[in-house]
Amino acid sequence: MDARRTVEAVWRIHSGRLVASLTRLVNDVGLAEDFAQDAYLAALEQWPVSGIPDEPAGWLLTTARRRAIDMIRREGVRETKYALLGEEESSPATDQDLLSLVFVACHPVLSQESRAALTLRMVGGLSTDEIGRAFLVPSATIGQRISRAKRTLAEAEVPFALPDPDELPARLHAVLEVLYLIFTEGYAATSGDRWIRRDLAEQAMRLGRILAALMPAEPEVYGLVALMELQASRFATRTGRDGQPVLLEDQDRSRWDRTLIAHGLAALARARRLRKPLGPYTVQAAIAACHARAPRFADTDWSAILALYDALSQLAPSPVVGLNRTVAVLHVDGPQAALDALEELAGDPRLGRYHLFGAIRGDLLLRLGRRGEAAEELERAASLAPTRHERDLLMARAAAATD
Repeated sequence: MDARRTVEAVWRIHSGRLVASLTRLVNDVGLAEDFAQDAYLAALEQWPVSGIPDEPAGWLLTTARRRAIDMIRREGVRETKYALLGEEESSPATDQDLLSLVFVACHPVLSQESRAALTLRMVGGLSTDEIGRAFLVPSATIGQRISRAKRTLAEAEVPFALPDPDELPARLHAVLEVLYLIFTEGYAATSGDRWIRRDLAEQAMRLGRILAALMPAEPEVYGLVALMELQASRFATRTGRDGQPVLLEDQDRSRWDRTLIAHGLAALARARRLRKPLGPYTVQAAIAACHARAPRFADTDWSAILALYDALSQLAPSPVVGLNRTVAVLHVDGPQAALDALEELAGDPRLGRYHLFGAIRGDLLLRLGRRGEAAEELERAASLAPTRHERDLLMARAAAATD
C-alpha cells in the first residue's frame, strides 16, 4: 500500500476519535475538526517523503495539537484553552469522547441534512467531495452546510458531553435516525442514475457498529445494526447487470450474503436479550429477518410479517409503514383486501408524490385484472420515480399491463 492510501486508511479509521480527542481539549467541535484536517493534509504531504510513522494515529493527534497551539499563540488567546493544550499530554479519545462527538454531530439544533453531513465528515472521516457524491450535491454546498453546522453548534454553545439520562432516549433516536437516513440513501437512492450506493450504506453500517460498541445496553442500537445488515445482505441481487432494480420475489437468494445475515440475526438476538421494550428499528429488523430466513419467496412467513407491521404501526405510525403493510396484507388476505387497505391511505398528502404508492396500487389493480387502470397508475408512478432505473422499470410494467 502506498503512503497516500495509508494516510487515507488511517484517517478513515481514526478520524472520529481524533476529532473527539481534540474537542475534549479545545471544547469547540468546529475548531477540533479544522485542526484534525490540518493534520490530515500534513500527513498527505509528509508521509510520502519521510515514511509512515510507527504510530500513525498518535502522529496525527500530536500534529493536530501543535497546530492548535500555534493558532492560539498567533491569536493571543492565553486563557483556559491554551493552558489546557499546554498541560495535557497527547492522549487518544475515550469511548465516551467518541460517543459525545456522535451526539454533538446529531444535535437537534441542526437540520437533518446537516446532521448527516457532519456525522459523515467528523465521525466517518469522509471528505466534502465524497459526501457530495454520495448525496448528489455539489461539494461546495456540502462544505457550506458543514460550516453552517459548526457555526450553529458554537453559537448555541452545545456542550461536548453526553446527554443527561432523561434526554438520552430522544437524543438517541435522532442519532439512529441520521444513521438510517445515510443507509437508506445508499440502499435505495432518492436521486441520480444509480439506485444503490453501497459505499454510503457501508459507512452507515460501520458507524452503527461503532455506536453499538459504545452503547451495549441499548437494544435499538442493535436493532438498527441488525436492520441495516439484513437489508444489505441482498445488495448483490437487488439490481441486474443493466442496473435495473430486481424485485424481492425475483431475487436469487442463493447470492444473498450469508455472513451479513448471520451478523444481522445475531444483533437482533442481542437486542431481544436485553429485555427492554423493542423499538421501531428492532421491529423492522424482525421483519427483515423473516425474509432472510425464508429460503424461497414462497416460504416467507407473511402472517408474522403482517403482525410485525401491526406492531410497527403502533410504535411508529407513518404512511410509509401503512404502505408497506399492504404488501403483507396482499400475501395474507389477497389483492382486494390489500387494495382496500391502500385506499385508506390515499388521502394522505405525504403519499401524493411518492412513487411507490402508485407502484403498489398498479400491481394490485393488475392482480385484480383491471389492466387499464393498472397501466395508468404505473405510468403515473414512473413520472414520480426519483431514479432513471426505477422509471424504466415502472414504464416497462405499464407497457406489459396493456400488452
